This record gives sequence, structure tokens and C-alpha cells, in this order.
Amino acid sequence: MFQKNAWYVAATPDEIDGKPLGRKICNEQIVFYRGPDGKPVALDDYCPHRGAPLSLGKVESGKLICGYHGLGMGSEGKAVSMPGQRVSGFPCVQSYPVEERYGFIWVWPGDKDKADPELIHKLHWADNPDWAYGGGLYHFNCDYRFVIDNLMDLTHETYLHPTSIGQREIEEVPPTSRMENGSAITSRFMHNIMAPPFWKAALRGNNLKDDVPVDRWQICRFFPPSHVMIDVGVAHAGHGGFEADPAHKVSSVVVDFITPETETSTWYFWGMARNFNARDQGLTDQITSNLSKVFLEDKEMLERQQVNVERTRRPLLSLNIDGGGMHARKIIDQLVSEEQSTS
Repeated sequence: MFQKNAWYVAATPDEIDGKPLGRKICNEQIVFYRGPDGKPVALDDYCPHRGAPLSLGKVESGKLICGYHGLGMGSEGKAVSMPGQRVSGFPCVQSYPVEERYGFIWVWPGDKDKADPELIHKLHWADNPDWAYGGGLYHFNCDYRFVIDNLMDLTHETYLHPTSIGQREIEEVPPTSRMENGSAITSRFMHNIMAPPFWKAALRGNNLKDDVPVDRWQICRFFPPSHVMIDVGVAHAGHGGFEADPAHKVSSVVVDFITPETETSTWYFWGMARNFNARDQGLTDQITSNLSKVFLEDKEMLERQQVNVERTRRPLLSLNIDGGGMHARKIIDQLVSEEQSTS
């Protein structure tokens, strides 16, 4: 169950540079490529001639050439050429609204008349030289809502990520959850604790002591249709925690674009944006590598969770730590219900 009249991250720009990319988004099989003006194009991944996947073709001068018989497709989904054949009367294939912004390729898989680029989630750090970003892409064989649940309740870090970001103080401090302006927010603030290994490394990366007590924060924000942004960091204890002067802290935004492929599979675009020592590419690479290992631990757990849920069909139970995920699911349910009632 997912909203289709919404902008989803579909790819990173490098994935469509000089070649087509086939990717299923919200059960829509789409081919992405760059058109003659260099802008991204998104079409139904279907050749109108014999039904071959257009993503198995190539791009020539901004025209998508089918890899089966050489039919050329224009950026509006119209067949425009084929060696020795007349194809101008072929029906158009569906095109999708697509935008390149903030270092991502975004697609609107629903009603194209409702696609407003101004609705794309704004990333304040993306075009700011004082911020650095590193991330990647994973394919999860699970319901995208399981990924949202995971990110909106970080209690699991104590058990699933004990050698990197987990520590017992996380489960000792109860989170607070609320809904605000169509989003869901879960917060946890820990005071006068020692930093876990990941954050010790981050402190060293900002030339700060890593062997002194810190205040740690986790502020998870869900935005529809399926984005989770998490303010995370540590500051030397006694300097104001989340509000501390940058000279005393390391803070970042964990970026999570969770794009449904099907009801039981997900494209997970993950990363971390930080505003300390932003020009140190080595530090960016180190953080990205360490973070990728964390998300791989999530991947194994969530995929096994999906198998178990499908096997037993038992209802999921909720506790107070699940408040953020429950709020997020309530928002999703409402938006999907509204969309279906007007379709």
C-alpha cells in the first residue's frame, strides 16, 4: 500500500549517464535516460513494436533505441524512427513526470496532471558548500513500511548495531513521539554518556576529544510519501546538546529515501549529510563506509521479518517505542485512502 501521486527518489544521476536504466517504482516498470537536452526522461519500459524492455537498449543523441529491432523513442513516449520501417503511427507509451534535483532523479508514478515540482522534498543542505554528503543505494526485499518503522524507532540500535551506533543508554531513555503538520516526529535525548564507536570516530574527525562524556540526540522525522530525515549527533556534555555551538559537537542528518518497488520490495537511498569538516573527502568516505555496514545489518533483519510476517500472517504488536512508526503509518493510510477515493 503506497501513495502514487507523490515524488519518489528513483535513481542517482550517475545511473542514467550515457545509458538507460530500468527500475520498477510503485509497481510501475519505468525506463530512465537522458533526453536530447540532457534532462532525465521516464517512460514505460515497453517497446510499442514487440513489447521488449526499452531499458535493454541504448541512448543515441538523446534518443532511446530499443535493443531488439532498433526502434527509436522520443522523450514524450512517441516512436520516432526505425531502420527501413514507418513507425509514426505507433501508439505512445506512457511517460512520467521526472525531475533532477538535489543530486537525485525524482519520479511521479501517479496522475501526471497533479505533478508539481515544488512538492519535491526540499533538502537545505544539498546545495550548501558547508555541508558534505555521502550515501548509497540498497534493494530491500521487504515492505517499505518496515524500513520506515525501523528508522522511526531507533531502540533497535542497542541490539542490532552494538559495535557501531548502539549503546544501552538508548533503551534506557524513552522516546517521545508526535504528529506535526502532516509529518511524524520521534525524539530521544541522552545526557552525560560516553559516545559509541561511530560517534567517537566522528568526534575525532572534527578534531574533538572522544574520551569525554557527551550529550547525544536522535530526532527522526517522517515526511510523506516515504522519506525519513534524522537529526543525529553528539556534543561534549554541558555545552547545550543539540543546541551546542559547532565548536563542541558533531551533527548530521541521516537521509533516507524509501521508495517502494512493489508491496514487498523497496529501493532504499541512504546517506548522511554533515556540516563539520565538510571538505574532508576522506572523512566522507569513511563515514559512508561505516554507515553502509549499519544499513546492511538492517537489511538482513527486515528481509527476514518480511518472510516471517508472510509465513505467519500474525498481526504486529506495538509498544510505546513504536509511536513514531505508528504515526507514520497513520499518515500513509490516510493519504492512500484519500487518493483511492478520488481515483
